[in-house]
Amino acid sequence: MSTLTIIGLQTGQPRTLGTPGAADPMDREWTTGFFKEPVSGVRQVRALGIEGDGQADLVNHGGPDKAINVYPSEHYSVWEEELGLTLPSGAFGENFTTTGMTEADICIGDVFAADGLVLQTSQPRQPCWKLSRRWRIKDLAARVERTGRTGWYFRVLNGGTVQTGTVLTLVKRPAPQWVIATANEIMHHRKEDAEVALALAGCPGLSASWQRSLTRRAFGEAGETSLRLDGPR
Repeated sequence: MSTLTIIGLQTGQPRTLGTPGAADPMDREWTTGFFKEPVSGVRQVRALGIEGDGQADLVNHGGPDKAINVYPSEHYSVWEEELGLTLPSGAFGENFTTTGMTEADICIGDVFAADGLVLQTSQPRQPCWKLSRRWRIKDLAARVERTGRTGWYFRVLNGGTVQTGTVLTLVKRPAPQWVIATANEIMHHRKEDAEVALALAGCPGLSASWQRSLTRRAFGEAGETSLRLDGPR
């Protein structure tokens, strides 16, 4: 039976850092919820995420489809070798640092459960500039995207509790053809393939934002509007 074990649990609230007007863009003032710190004990998990967690940019981060950010610990040693850094748990801004499965093993729509908690994979993580800013490596977000070592997001189907050591068991896989690694490949490397973009957009468990992006790619803005007016497919 497929399982994910949470070996690091991190939360954090937005904070403002840097110096206004600094000459180096890396030193300028910015507000971010990227810095996630380890927490101990049991934490409540609700529809919008984990107790004590928050995001600064609520347009592009957070919300029901991106309630929990997950990153596989399996990638850490590779990044440490490539970057020459020692990376703490939560280095990629994730809430769950896990072991047991990676992007090659997880599918869109996968449902995981632990006691009363039920989570569903909604989309691959798309790293933004704040990852690069955090580690002062300008191309880091692009490298994460290019390698496919992105992690993914969970939505919360049923709230519950979680702690370090919680084992999440895969209980349902409605779309085995849509592996996270495949979704990353389509979104970032097969940008001219409208047919496959539309096929992925039709995956019921996929986040609304990815459905919109892929539909626009396949049909353009007019096509997306037409589909929306026609109702669900």
